[in-house]
Amino acid sequence: MYAILSAIAVMFGLSLARVPVVFALIIGAVTGGLLAGLGIHGTIEAFNNGLGNGAQIALAYGVLGAFALALARSGLPDLLAYNMITKLQGSSSVKAQNRVKYVIFVTVVIAAICSQNVIPVHIAFIPVLIPPLLSVFNHLKLDRRLITCVLTFGLVGTYMLVPFGFGAIFLNDILGQNINTFGKPYGFSISYDQIPKAMAFPVFGMFIGLLVAIFFTYRKPREYADKGIHQTQQTIDSTVASDASGKPQVARFTIIMAGIAVVATLAAQLYSDSMILAGLVGVGILSFAGIFKWKEADDVIITGMRMMALVGFIMIAAQGFASVISATEQIPALVEASVQWIGDSKGWAAFWMLLIGLLITLGIGSSFSTVPILAIIYVPLCLQFGFSPAATIALIGTAAALGDAGSPASDSTLGPTSGLNMDGQHDHMKDSVIPTFIHFNIPLMIFGWIAAVVL
Repeated sequence: MYAILSAIAVMFGLSLARVPVVFALIIGAVTGGLLAGLGIHGTIEAFNNGLGNGAQIALAYGVLGAFALALARSGLPDLLAYNMITKLQGSSSVKAQNRVKYVIFVTVVIAAICSQNVIPVHIAFIPVLIPPLLSVFNHLKLDRRLITCVLTFGLVGTYMLVPFGFGAIFLNDILGQNINTFGKPYGFSISYDQIPKAMAFPVFGMFIGLLVAIFFTYRKPREYADKGIHQTQQTIDSTVASDASGKPQVARFTIIMAGIAVVATLAAQLYSDSMILAGLVGVGILSFAGIFKWKEADDVIITGMRMMALVGFIMIAAQGFASVISATEQIPALVEASVQWIGDSKGWAAFWMLLIGLLITLGIGSSFSTVPILAIIYVPLCLQFGFSPAATIALIGTAAALGDAGSPASDSTLGPTSGLNMDGQHDHMKDSVIPTFIHFNIPLMIFGWIAAVVL
Protein backbone atom coordinates (compact mmCIF):
# COMPACT_ATOMS: atom_id res chain seq x y z
CA MET A 1 0.00 0.00 0.00
CA TYR A 2 3.02 2.31 0.37
CA ALA A 3 3.20 2.72 -3.39
CA ILE A 4 -0.23 4.42 -3.43
CA LEU A 5 0.54 6.61 -0.43
CA SER A 6 3.90 7.60 -1.89
CA ALA A 7 2.41 8.40 -5.31
CA ILE A 8 -0.23 10.66 -3.79
CA ALA A 9 2.26 12.32 -1.44
CA VAL A 10 4.72 13.03 -4.28
CA MET A 11 1.98 14.37 -6.55
CA PHE A 12 0.49 16.60 -3.86
CA GLY A 13 3.87 17.76 -2.51
CA LEU A 14 5.23 18.71 -5.94
CA SER A 15 2.01 20.57 -6.75
CA LEU A 16 2.30 22.57 -3.53
CA ALA A 17 5.92 23.33 -4.44
CA ARG A 18 4.64 25.04 -7.60
CA VAL A 19 5.74 22.26 -9.94
CA PRO A 20 3.20 22.24 -12.81
CA VAL A 21 0.34 19.90 -11.92
CA VAL A 22 0.76 17.87 -15.13
CA PHE A 23 4.40 17.14 -14.28
CA ALA A 24 3.48 16.43 -10.65
CA LEU A 25 0.93 13.84 -11.79
CA ILE A 26 3.42 12.16 -14.11
CA ILE A 27 6.20 12.04 -11.50
CA GLY A 28 3.75 10.81 -8.84
CA ALA A 29 2.52 8.06 -11.15
CA VAL A 30 6.06 6.93 -11.98
CA THR A 31 6.95 6.92 -8.27
CA GLY A 32 3.94 4.75 -7.40
CA GLY A 33 4.49 2.37 -10.29
CA LEU A 34 8.16 1.82 -9.49
CA LEU A 35 7.49 1.25 -5.78
CA ALA A 36 4.74 -1.23 -6.68
CA GLY A 37 7.19 -3.24 -8.78
CA LEU A 38 5.64 -2.45 -12.14
CA GLY A 39 9.00 -1.33 -13.53
CA ILE A 40 9.48 1.69 -15.75
CA HIS A 41 7.98 -0.01 -18.84
CA GLY A 42 4.98 -1.37 -16.94
CA THR A 43 4.36 2.00 -15.31
CA ILE A 44 4.51 3.88 -18.60
CA GLU A 45 2.24 1.31 -20.23
CA ALA A 46 -0.33 1.65 -17.44
CA PHE A 47 -0.08 5.44 -17.60
CA ASN A 48 -0.53 5.48 -21.38
CA ASN A 49 -3.50 3.11 -21.17
CA GLY A 50 -5.31 5.60 -18.98
CA LEU A 51 -4.67 8.68 -21.10
CA GLY A 52 -7.47 7.93 -23.54
CA ASN A 53 -10.04 8.14 -20.75
CA GLY A 54 -9.27 11.85 -20.35
CA ALA A 55 -9.12 12.74 -24.05
CA GLN A 56 -12.88 13.24 -24.42
CA ILE A 57 -13.00 15.52 -21.37
CA ALA A 58 -10.00 17.53 -22.57
CA LEU A 59 -11.50 18.01 -26.04
CA ALA A 60 -14.80 19.06 -24.48
CA TYR A 61 -13.01 21.68 -22.37
CA GLY A 62 -11.22 23.00 -25.45
CA VAL A 63 -14.42 23.31 -27.49
CA LEU A 64 -16.19 25.00 -24.58
CA GLY A 65 -13.29 27.43 -24.26
CA ALA A 66 -13.76 28.33 -27.94
CA PHE A 67 -17.49 28.83 -27.34
CA ALA A 68 -16.80 31.00 -24.28
CA LEU A 69 -14.50 33.31 -26.24
CA ALA A 70 -16.88 33.43 -29.21
CA LEU A 71 -19.69 34.38 -26.83
CA ALA A 72 -17.47 37.06 -25.30
CA ARG A 73 -16.99 38.49 -28.82
CA SER A 74 -20.75 39.07 -29.04
CA GLY A 75 -20.49 41.71 -26.33
CA LEU A 76 -23.28 40.16 -24.26
CA PRO A 77 -21.04 39.31 -21.27
CA ASP A 78 -19.47 42.80 -21.50
CA LEU A 79 -22.92 44.37 -21.39
CA LEU A 80 -23.85 42.27 -18.37
CA ALA A 81 -20.68 43.25 -16.54
CA TYR A 82 -21.12 46.94 -17.45
CA ASN A 83 -24.69 47.01 -16.11
CA MET A 84 -23.61 45.39 -12.86
CA ILE A 85 -20.67 47.77 -12.41
CA THR A 86 -22.88 50.79 -13.18
CA LYS A 87 -25.30 49.75 -10.47
CA LEU A 88 -22.43 49.15 -8.06
CA GLN A 89 -21.04 52.63 -8.64
CA GLY A 90 -24.27 54.05 -7.26
CA SER A 91 -24.01 51.79 -4.24
CA SER A 92 -21.22 53.33 -2.24
CA SER A 93 -22.39 52.18 1.16
CA VAL A 94 -20.91 49.02 2.63
CA LYS A 95 -24.41 47.65 3.20
CA ALA A 96 -25.32 48.05 -0.47
CA GLN A 97 -22.04 46.50 -1.59
CA ASN A 98 -22.58 43.52 0.70
CA ARG A 99 -26.11 43.07 -0.66
CA VAL A 100 -24.70 42.85 -4.19
CA LYS A 101 -22.06 40.37 -3.02
CA TYR A 102 -24.69 38.05 -1.60
CA VAL A 103 -26.71 38.31 -4.81
CA ILE A 104 -23.58 37.19 -6.68
CA PHE A 105 -23.03 34.29 -4.26
CA VAL A 106 -26.62 33.11 -4.64
CA THR A 107 -26.48 33.47 -8.44
CA VAL A 108 -23.23 31.52 -8.74
CA VAL A 109 -24.30 28.71 -6.41
CA ILE A 110 -27.69 28.38 -8.18
CA ALA A 111 -25.89 28.16 -11.54
CA ALA A 112 -23.60 25.46 -10.12
CA ILE A 113 -26.54 23.53 -8.66
CA CYS A 114 -28.50 23.70 -11.91
CA SER A 115 -25.43 22.52 -13.83
CA GLN A 116 -25.58 19.23 -11.90
CA ASN A 117 -29.31 18.53 -11.73
CA VAL A 118 -31.60 20.81 -13.75
CA ILE A 119 -29.44 21.43 -16.85
CA PRO A 120 -26.65 18.86 -16.41
CA VAL A 121 -23.78 20.58 -18.21
CA HIS A 122 -21.41 20.09 -15.24
CA ILE A 123 -18.61 22.71 -15.34
CA ALA A 124 -19.38 23.85 -18.91
CA PHE A 125 -21.12 26.98 -17.60
CA ILE A 126 -18.04 28.29 -15.76
CA PRO A 127 -15.96 29.59 -18.71
CA VAL A 128 -19.12 31.30 -20.01
CA LEU A 129 -20.44 32.86 -16.78
CA ILE A 130 -17.38 33.70 -14.69
CA PRO A 131 -14.84 35.53 -16.97
CA PRO A 132 -17.15 38.46 -17.81
CA LEU A 133 -17.81 38.94 -14.08
CA LEU A 134 -14.13 39.21 -13.11
CA SER A 135 -14.22 43.00 -13.39
CA VAL A 136 -17.28 43.00 -11.11
CA PHE A 137 -15.44 40.85 -8.57
CA ASN A 138 -12.48 43.25 -8.79
CA HIS A 139 -14.73 46.27 -8.21
CA LEU A 140 -16.21 44.60 -5.12
CA LYS A 141 -12.73 43.41 -4.04
CA LEU A 142 -14.11 39.90 -3.73
CA ASP A 143 -11.63 37.22 -2.76
CA ARG A 144 -11.69 34.77 -5.66
CA ARG A 145 -10.93 31.93 -3.26
CA LEU A 146 -14.42 32.52 -1.90
CA ILE A 147 -15.95 32.28 -5.38
CA THR A 148 -14.07 28.98 -5.78
CA CYS A 149 -15.66 27.67 -2.58
CA VAL A 150 -19.12 28.79 -3.73
CA LEU A 151 -18.70 27.08 -7.11
CA THR A 152 -17.28 23.86 -5.65
CA PHE A 153 -20.05 23.63 -3.06
CA GLY A 154 -22.66 23.85 -5.81
CA LEU A 155 -20.82 21.30 -7.96
CA VAL A 156 -20.04 18.68 -5.29
CA GLY A 157 -22.72 19.15 -2.65
CA THR A 158 -25.50 18.88 -5.21
CA TYR A 159 -24.64 15.52 -6.76
CA MET A 160 -24.12 14.15 -3.23
CA LEU A 161 -27.68 15.01 -2.20
CA VAL A 162 -30.14 15.56 -5.09
CA PRO A 163 -30.95 12.42 -7.15
CA PHE A 164 -31.41 14.14 -10.49
CA GLY A 165 -29.00 14.61 -13.39
CA PHE A 166 -25.46 13.85 -12.25
CA GLY A 167 -26.89 13.28 -8.78
CA ALA A 168 -28.96 10.38 -10.09
CA ILE A 169 -25.83 8.88 -11.65
CA PHE A 170 -23.76 9.21 -8.47
CA LEU A 171 -26.40 8.33 -5.86
CA ASN A 172 -28.43 5.67 -7.67
CA ASP A 173 -26.45 4.26 -10.60
CA ILE A 174 -23.08 4.20 -8.84
CA LEU A 175 -23.42 4.40 -5.04
CA GLY A 176 -26.69 2.50 -4.57
CA GLN A 177 -26.01 -0.06 -7.27
CA ASN A 178 -22.50 -0.88 -6.01
CA ILE A 179 -23.64 -1.23 -2.40
CA ASN A 180 -26.39 -3.63 -3.43
CA THR A 181 -24.10 -5.54 -5.80
CA PHE A 182 -21.38 -6.15 -3.23
CA GLY A 183 -23.88 -6.61 -0.39
CA LYS A 184 -25.90 -9.29 -2.18
CA PRO A 185 -23.61 -12.21 -1.16
CA TYR A 186 -24.17 -11.17 2.47
CA GLY A 187 -27.94 -10.72 2.14
CA PHE A 188 -27.55 -6.94 2.50
CA SER A 189 -29.34 -4.33 0.39
CA ILE A 190 -30.56 -0.75 0.55
CA SER A 191 -33.39 1.18 -1.10
CA TYR A 192 -32.57 4.23 -3.19
CA ASP A 193 -34.86 6.49 -1.17
CA GLN A 194 -32.57 5.97 1.85
CA ILE A 195 -29.58 7.51 0.09
CA PRO A 196 -30.42 11.27 0.10
CA LYS A 197 -31.40 11.11 3.78
CA ALA A 198 -28.11 9.46 4.72
CA MET A 199 -26.04 11.88 2.60
CA ALA A 200 -27.75 14.93 4.12
CA PHE A 201 -25.36 14.82 7.10
CA PRO A 202 -22.09 15.18 5.15
CA VAL A 203 -23.62 17.75 2.76
CA PHE A 204 -24.69 19.81 5.77
CA GLY A 205 -21.04 19.73 6.84
CA MET A 206 -20.07 21.19 3.45
CA PHE A 207 -22.68 23.92 3.95
CA ILE A 208 -21.11 24.80 7.30
CA GLY A 209 -17.71 25.00 5.58
CA LEU A 210 -19.17 27.34 2.95
CA LEU A 211 -20.56 29.64 5.65
CA VAL A 212 -17.16 29.72 7.33
CA ALA A 213 -15.54 30.72 4.02
CA ILE A 214 -18.11 33.47 3.41
CA PHE A 215 -18.32 35.04 6.86
CA PHE A 216 -14.85 34.40 8.30
CA THR A 217 -11.99 33.10 6.16
CA TYR A 218 -12.40 35.18 3.00
CA ARG A 219 -14.63 38.05 4.10
CA LYS A 220 -11.82 40.63 3.94
CA PRO A 221 -11.35 42.59 0.67
CA ARG A 222 -8.65 41.40 -1.73
CA GLU A 223 -7.13 43.56 -4.45
CA TYR A 224 -6.78 42.37 -8.06
CA ALA A 225 -5.52 44.22 -11.12
CA ASP A 226 -8.41 45.06 -13.45
CA LYS A 227 -7.18 43.12 -16.48
CA GLY A 228 -10.36 41.27 -17.40
CA ILE A 229 -10.68 38.92 -20.35
CA HIS A 230 -10.05 41.65 -22.89
CA GLN A 231 -6.30 41.08 -23.05
CA THR A 232 -7.07 37.65 -24.45
CA GLN A 233 -9.57 39.12 -26.89
CA GLN A 234 -7.04 41.68 -28.06
CA THR A 235 -4.83 38.90 -29.33
CA ILE A 236 -7.30 38.52 -32.18
CA ASP A 237 -7.39 42.28 -32.77
CA SER A 238 -11.05 42.87 -32.04
CA THR A 239 -12.91 44.52 -29.18
CA VAL A 240 -16.51 45.45 -28.55
CA ALA A 241 -17.23 49.10 -29.42
CA SER A 242 -18.26 51.40 -26.59
CA ASP A 243 -19.95 54.79 -26.43
CA ALA A 244 -18.61 57.89 -24.66
CA SER A 245 -19.78 56.59 -21.26
CA GLY A 246 -18.02 53.29 -21.80
CA LYS A 247 -21.20 51.29 -22.35
CA PRO A 248 -20.67 48.44 -24.83
CA GLN A 249 -22.60 48.98 -28.04
CA VAL A 250 -24.33 45.68 -28.77
CA ALA A 251 -27.02 45.38 -31.42
CA ARG A 252 -30.35 43.84 -30.48
CA PHE A 253 -29.88 41.16 -33.15
CA THR A 254 -26.52 40.22 -31.62
CA ILE A 255 -28.06 39.90 -28.16
CA ILE A 256 -30.86 37.71 -29.52
CA MET A 257 -28.46 35.45 -31.41
CA ALA A 258 -26.14 35.15 -28.39
CA GLY A 259 -29.12 34.12 -26.27
CA ILE A 260 -30.19 31.60 -28.91
CA ALA A 261 -26.63 30.22 -28.99
CA VAL A 262 -26.62 29.70 -25.20
CA VAL A 263 -30.04 27.97 -25.24
CA ALA A 264 -29.09 25.84 -28.25
CA THR A 265 -25.83 24.82 -26.61
CA LEU A 266 -27.64 23.66 -23.47
CA ALA A 267 -30.31 21.87 -25.55
CA ALA A 268 -27.66 20.11 -27.64
CA GLN A 269 -25.89 18.95 -24.52
CA LEU A 270 -29.11 17.59 -23.02
CA TYR A 271 -30.11 15.84 -26.25
CA SER A 272 -26.73 14.36 -27.19
CA ASP A 273 -25.11 14.11 -23.74
CA SER A 274 -22.00 15.53 -25.43
CA MET A 275 -20.32 18.76 -24.35
CA ILE A 276 -18.21 18.58 -27.52
CA LEU A 277 -21.23 18.67 -29.85
CA ALA A 278 -22.89 21.33 -27.66
CA GLY A 279 -19.87 23.61 -27.92
CA LEU A 280 -19.72 23.16 -31.69
CA VAL A 281 -23.41 24.07 -31.99
CA GLY A 282 -22.84 27.27 -29.99
CA VAL A 283 -19.80 28.31 -32.00
CA GLY A 284 -21.60 27.52 -35.27
CA ILE A 285 -24.61 29.69 -34.41
CA LEU A 286 -22.43 32.62 -33.36
CA SER A 287 -20.37 32.28 -36.51
CA PHE A 288 -23.35 32.16 -38.91
CA ALA A 289 -24.92 35.09 -37.06
CA GLY A 290 -21.88 37.18 -37.95
CA ILE A 291 -20.71 37.68 -34.36
CA PHE A 292 -17.19 37.25 -35.71
CA LYS A 293 -15.99 37.21 -39.30
CA TRP A 294 -15.41 33.87 -40.98
CA LYS A 295 -11.77 34.75 -41.67
CA GLU A 296 -11.33 35.27 -37.89
CA ALA A 297 -12.83 31.89 -37.01
CA ASP A 298 -9.47 30.13 -36.69
CA ASP A 299 -8.12 32.81 -34.37
CA VAL A 300 -11.23 32.81 -32.18
CA ILE A 301 -11.40 29.04 -31.85
CA ILE A 302 -7.66 28.49 -31.37
CA THR A 303 -7.39 31.26 -28.78
CA GLY A 304 -10.43 29.96 -26.91
CA MET A 305 -9.11 26.41 -26.88
CA ARG A 306 -5.72 27.65 -25.71
CA MET A 307 -7.37 29.21 -22.64
CA MET A 308 -8.67 25.77 -21.58
CA ALA A 309 -5.67 23.73 -22.72
CA LEU A 310 -4.05 23.50 -19.28
CA VAL A 311 -7.22 22.11 -17.69
CA GLY A 312 -7.50 19.56 -20.49
CA PHE A 313 -3.91 18.36 -20.14
CA ILE A 314 -4.32 18.04 -16.36
CA MET A 315 -7.44 15.89 -16.84
CA ILE A 316 -5.60 13.66 -19.34
CA ALA A 317 -2.62 13.25 -16.99
CA ALA A 318 -4.98 12.58 -14.07
CA GLN A 319 -6.51 9.63 -15.92
CA GLY A 320 -3.03 8.23 -16.52
CA PHE A 321 -2.24 8.67 -12.81
CA ALA A 322 -5.47 6.88 -11.84
CA SER A 323 -4.63 4.03 -14.22
CA VAL A 324 -1.24 3.50 -12.56
CA ILE A 325 -2.88 3.58 -9.10
CA SER A 326 -5.29 0.84 -10.20
CA ALA A 327 -2.49 -1.18 -11.85
CA THR A 328 -0.56 -1.38 -8.57
CA GLU A 329 -3.39 -3.60 -7.23
CA GLN A 330 -2.63 -2.22 -3.78
CA ILE A 331 -5.93 -0.48 -3.11
CA PRO A 332 -7.51 -3.57 -1.47
CA ALA A 333 -4.34 -4.00 0.60
CA LEU A 334 -4.54 -0.37 1.70
CA VAL A 335 -8.12 -0.85 2.85
CA GLU A 336 -7.61 -4.24 4.45
CA ALA A 337 -4.49 -3.12 6.33
CA SER A 338 -6.61 -0.53 8.09
CA VAL A 339 -8.54 -3.33 9.85
CA GLN A 340 -5.41 -4.15 11.86
CA TRP A 341 -5.18 -0.55 13.08
CA ILE A 342 -8.88 -0.26 13.93
CA GLY A 343 -9.58 -3.02 16.40
CA ASP A 344 -13.24 -3.32 17.46
CA SER A 345 -14.12 0.39 17.65
CA LYS A 346 -16.87 1.59 15.28
CA GLY A 347 -15.66 5.15 15.75
CA TRP A 348 -12.12 4.30 14.67
CA ALA A 349 -13.48 2.15 11.83
CA ALA A 350 -15.48 5.07 10.47
CA PHE A 351 -12.51 7.43 10.79
CA TRP A 352 -10.07 5.16 8.95
CA MET A 353 -12.52 4.34 6.19
CA LEU A 354 -13.11 8.04 5.58
CA LEU A 355 -9.39 8.83 5.69
CA ILE A 356 -8.52 6.09 3.21
CA GLY A 357 -11.30 7.30 0.92
CA LEU A 358 -9.81 10.80 1.09
CA LEU A 359 -6.36 9.53 0.08
CA ILE A 360 -7.67 7.44 -2.81
CA THR A 361 -9.91 10.18 -4.22
CA LEU A 362 -7.13 12.76 -3.93
CA GLY A 363 -5.10 10.56 -6.23
CA ILE A 364 -7.83 9.60 -8.67
CA GLY A 365 -9.55 12.99 -8.67
CA SER A 366 -13.05 11.58 -9.25
CA SER A 367 -15.57 10.49 -6.63
CA PHE A 368 -17.57 8.73 -9.36
CA SER A 369 -14.58 6.49 -10.10
CA THR A 370 -13.80 5.88 -6.42
CA VAL A 371 -17.12 4.30 -5.36
CA PRO A 372 -16.59 0.92 -7.09
CA ILE A 373 -13.05 0.73 -5.70
CA LEU A 374 -14.20 1.30 -2.13
CA ALA A 375 -17.56 -0.50 -2.12
CA ILE A 376 -16.13 -3.96 -2.78
CA ILE A 377 -14.17 -3.79 0.52
CA TYR A 378 -16.23 -1.32 2.55
CA VAL A 379 -19.58 -3.16 2.34
CA PRO A 380 -18.31 -6.28 4.16
CA LEU A 381 -16.33 -4.07 6.55
CA CYS A 382 -19.44 -2.11 7.47
CA LEU A 383 -21.35 -5.33 8.05
CA GLN A 384 -18.52 -6.67 10.18
CA PHE A 385 -18.54 -3.59 12.41
CA GLY A 386 -22.33 -3.51 12.66
CA PHE A 387 -23.06 -0.29 10.78
CA SER A 388 -26.68 0.32 9.79
CA PRO A 389 -27.72 0.62 6.11
CA ALA A 390 -27.93 4.42 6.45
CA ALA A 391 -24.50 4.57 8.10
CA THR A 392 -23.08 2.33 5.35
CA ILE A 393 -24.44 4.69 2.69
CA ALA A 394 -23.02 7.75 4.47
CA LEU A 395 -19.62 6.12 4.97
CA ILE A 396 -19.11 4.92 1.41
CA GLY A 397 -20.66 8.00 -0.20
CA THR A 398 -18.63 10.41 1.92
CA ALA A 399 -15.42 8.39 1.58
CA ALA A 400 -15.78 8.56 -2.21
CA ALA A 401 -16.66 12.26 -2.32
CA LEU A 402 -13.81 13.20 0.03
CA GLY A 403 -10.98 14.59 -2.03
CA ASP A 404 -13.15 15.54 -5.01
CA ALA A 405 -13.12 19.02 -3.51
CA GLY A 406 -9.43 19.53 -2.86
CA SER A 407 -7.74 17.32 -5.44
CA PRO A 408 -5.45 19.06 -7.96
CA ALA A 409 -6.81 16.73 -10.65
CA SER A 410 -10.53 17.08 -9.86
CA ASP A 411 -12.77 18.94 -12.28
CA SER A 412 -14.49 20.42 -9.21
CA THR A 413 -11.32 22.47 -8.66
CA LEU A 414 -10.13 22.66 -12.26
CA GLY A 415 -13.46 24.10 -13.40
CA PRO A 416 -13.39 27.13 -11.06
CA THR A 417 -9.73 27.73 -11.90
CA SER A 418 -10.50 27.75 -15.63
CA GLY A 419 -12.90 30.66 -15.15
CA LEU A 420 -11.24 32.63 -12.36
CA ASN A 421 -7.74 32.44 -13.85
CA MET A 422 -8.77 33.87 -17.22
CA ASP A 423 -6.70 36.98 -16.45
CA GLY A 424 -3.82 35.07 -14.82
CA GLN A 425 -4.52 36.12 -11.23
CA HIS A 426 -5.80 32.87 -9.72
CA ASP A 427 -3.37 30.10 -8.80
CA HIS A 428 -4.80 26.58 -9.09
CA MET A 429 -3.13 25.12 -5.98
CA LYS A 430 -3.18 28.08 -3.61
CA ASP A 431 -6.48 29.63 -4.66
CA SER A 432 -8.58 26.59 -5.61
CA VAL A 433 -7.19 23.34 -4.21
CA ILE A 434 -6.14 24.40 -0.70
CA PRO A 435 -9.24 26.55 0.07
CA THR A 436 -11.66 23.82 -1.01
CA PHE A 437 -9.68 21.14 0.81
CA ILE A 438 -9.82 23.08 4.08
CA HIS A 439 -13.44 24.20 3.92
CA PHE A 440 -15.03 21.04 2.50
CA ASN A 441 -12.88 17.97 3.15
CA ILE A 442 -12.48 18.66 6.86
CA PRO A 443 -16.25 19.21 7.42
CA LEU A 444 -16.98 16.13 5.29
CA MET A 445 -14.70 14.07 7.53
CA ILE A 446 -16.38 15.37 10.67
CA PHE A 447 -20.01 15.13 9.57
CA GLY A 448 -19.44 11.88 7.65
CA TRP A 449 -18.09 10.40 10.87
CA ILE A 450 -21.07 11.72 12.86
CA ALA A 451 -23.46 10.20 10.31
CA ALA A 452 -21.71 6.82 10.54
CA VAL A 453 -21.93 6.82 14.34
CA VAL A 454 -25.46 8.16 14.94
CA LEU A 455 -27.44 6.77 11.98
